[in-house]
Amino acid sequence: MPIKCRLSILMGENKYNMQDVHLKTGLSRATVSNLYHDKMERIDYSTLSKLCELFKCNVGELLEYYNED
Repeated sequence: MPIKCRLSILMGENKYNMQDVHLKTGLSRATVSNLYHDKMERIDYSTLSKLCELFKCNVGELLEYYNED
């Protein structure tokens, strides 16, 4: 899939583990884990909003589009 989630990178930069993200955002541990491992098929606006608020970033810093050409 040409869209990649950069949650693991942002977590590393901020020294957060999955439990930290779960507690600070209220997202389920399963959601955090799936995003961390880049296994999500879709993501809700509310999830994006919570993560962007936590990491003080915009959507483009959380999700990246890779052109496969």
